[in-house]
Amino acid sequence: MSEPKTPTPPPAGDTYKGWVFKWTNYIKGYQRRWFVLSNGLLSYYRTQAEMGHTCRGTINLATATITVDDACNFVISNGGAQTYHLKASCEVERQRWITALELAKAKAARMQAESDDSGDDFSPSSPPAAPGQGGVSQNSEVQSALRTLGSKVEDLSTCNDLISKHGSALQRSLSELDSLRMTGEAGDKIRQVTERATLFRITSNAMINACRDFLALAQAHSKRWQKALQAERDQRVRLEETLEQLAKQHNHLERAFRGAAQANATADNTSAAGPGKGEASDDDDDDNEFFDAMEEAPEFITVPADPQFHKRSSSNISGFNSDMCPDDQSLNEEPLAMNQESPSQELVPLKKRRTCISDKPNYSLNLWSIMKNCIGKELSKIPMPVNFNEPISMLQRLSEDLEYHELLDKASKCQSSLEQMCYVAAFSVSSYSTTVYRTGKPFNPLLGETYELDRRRESGYRSLCEQVSHHPPAAAHHVISNRGWTLRQEITVASKFRGKYLSIMPLGTIHAIFEKGNNHYTWKKVTTTVHNIIVGKLWIDQSGEIDVVNHTTGDHCHLKFAPYSYFSRDVARKVTGVVMDKDGKAHYVLSGTWDEKMEFSRVMQSSRGENGTEGKQKTVYQTLKAREVWRRNPLPEGAETMYYFTDLALTLNEPEEGMAPTDSRRRPDQRLMEDGRWDEANSEKQRLEEKQRSVRREREREAASQRTSSQSEESAPHDSYQALWFERCEDQITGEQIHIYKGGYWEAKDCGSWEGCPDIF
Repeated sequence: MSEPKTPTPPPAGDTYKGWVFKWTNYIKGYQRRWFVLSNGLLSYYRTQAEMGHTCRGTINLATATITVDDACNFVISNGGAQTYHLKASCEVERQRWITALELAKAKAARMQAESDDSGDDFSPSSPPAAPGQGGVSQNSEVQSALRTLGSKVEDLSTCNDLISKHGSALQRSLSELDSLRMTGEAGDKIRQVTERATLFRITSNAMINACRDFLALAQAHSKRWQKALQAERDQRVRLEETLEQLAKQHNHLERAFRGAAQANATADNTSAAGPGKGEASDDDDDDNEFFDAMEEAPEFITVPADPQFHKRSSSNISGFNSDMCPDDQSLNEEPLAMNQESPSQELVPLKKRRTCISDKPNYSLNLWSIMKNCIGKELSKIPMPVNFNEPISMLQRLSEDLEYHELLDKASKCQSSLEQMCYVAAFSVSSYSTTVYRTGKPFNPLLGETYELDRRRESGYRSLCEQVSHHPPAAAHHVISNRGWTLRQEITVASKFRGKYLSIMPLGTIHAIFEKGNNHYTWKKVTTTVHNIIVGKLWIDQSGEIDVVNHTTGDHCHLKFAPYSYFSRDVARKVTGVVMDKDGKAHYVLSGTWDEKMEFSRVMQSSRGENGTEGKQKTVYQTLKAREVWRRNPLPEGAETMYYFTDLALTLNEPEEGMAPTDSRRRPDQRLMEDGRWDEANSEKQRLEEKQRSVRREREREAASQRTSSQSEESAPHDSYQALWFERCEDQITGEQIHIYKGGYWEAKDCGSWEGCPDIF
């Protein structure tokens, strides 16, 4: 890897990056590390790829001292706790780092002093007004411009102070040089003067660049605000004209409505039915035509990877796009269809979901004292305090798989089963995106605990989960959507704590069935690994392989989740896959990351390439331009203090009316933890677990007495528990023993009849 260029240091507060040699130990000596200076903090990494997840060390420059050893070496220390011995590649690069560090240190010290003095005073960096107020976007742009200009002014002030400081030092050195006799010290002093003169010149250049940036910003924003003001004036004129036209149309519609009402009344007097109904149907047709979705031409891809496909792709482009999902058109037409079926729903506003929960309290806990006796045990059998949890249950985490349910909505509209496979595969990957920062452990559900997620009006689906087994812990999940798909799964989680990391291995098969074409897909989940359990910052990785199979057509997609490696040059969290038909011919290639996005490309030709590892030949796919199929939704504001929950996760534990007595939202220890009362939550958690154990012992005694009375050891199982809403049977596709929804839950909810629910809380 070549050395990066060393530009002039940026103003304080901006990011400055580069390779610097750091002293490690007497065996390895100086090692090349990637250093990043940002917001008064100097951090370093082994490689640039580690910047997203593994920081090797950080020093706060506000309290640090910077000293120079020789031409290329310098030392940064914060009083003995942390000391970095660094070496630049040349003297000029060292001077640039020294200047950038001093700029950042001066600004960090000044900001720290201002924060200590200001207290609760108003800060120009305060967020803008809440959405919904007039001119919010303009206000935020103005605030951003003011903050940028203010930062540049502060940089000028900092550079001015440093120029004065270095100028005084240079003057003193020159004075000492004049007073010296021609002795052995003359060479050292002359060298010191040269170094300070170089530092002074670099600092002066930094100030000149800051002044140039300030002037350019002022000129650019002056023209921009003039244009924006003129645009606002023009928009105001257009709005006034539009408002006048709307007022005229409103009056016209009122007159037309009154005339139609009088005509209907006259027609009803002369004829009991007939013309009145005909007019009403015409009005409905007009309404449907007025509110119908606009059809947009699909994006055509005409530039293949291989020039020989230029002519072929242009001739076959209509056939290729006929297989594509008309995403925008189909999704825009759905609200219209729902309105035709039940027009009254349009008048009922959707329920407003909550957008925040109580902040996570900062509780200290001796992690090692709890974990040292748990090595090699299953996580479900370890009595964990709620300090390691997040305030939702495993059933709710299972329901979070529906975060990107719109992928299944789009898949149900696809004409081609092969492209439908791409959406199903992307859906199987999307469920892991919610786990990037979620290092907390969900609550283990109690036996018989349920969780419902009714989002018919917002998203068209209903979801139900039930804990059907406790040892091993297993949860059954069933989702039905009125947009043409059904999802069901039974997941058993096996986990092992290995000291440095925790492995979570979901066992079970996920089924997705589509009404259109009766396509039936199955796949399994990959292994989740939580690293740095004892020491360091927790981080999560997904690794393994997923085979998505369409049992109706024989199509399949092989997805590979690449595990993170320090030595890999690939993008972190990478996922790749190939969609093939039953004959093994590749049709689509999928690529992306499980935490950000997935894309798929149409395969035009495949061929055997050069030999890969272990003598295997790599297959080269010539594809058309990639098309994005899924992208992760951004986290809500303040997610770092709310367990890094997504918008959907924030609503999962929100109380609702008509819930079953066994619903996870009614679980008291989980509710206490969400409210920040962790000590009470720990006591309540112990009470619930002991109650569950006593109920199980009683159930085992009853099963033993039944076996004794019938004189048959095989007449009843050891634990005779039976799920309430799911029944155990053999899966016709996989041959596994699973629990399938037997119905009755939503009918019981409509009637408010929960007599059969056990008392678990």
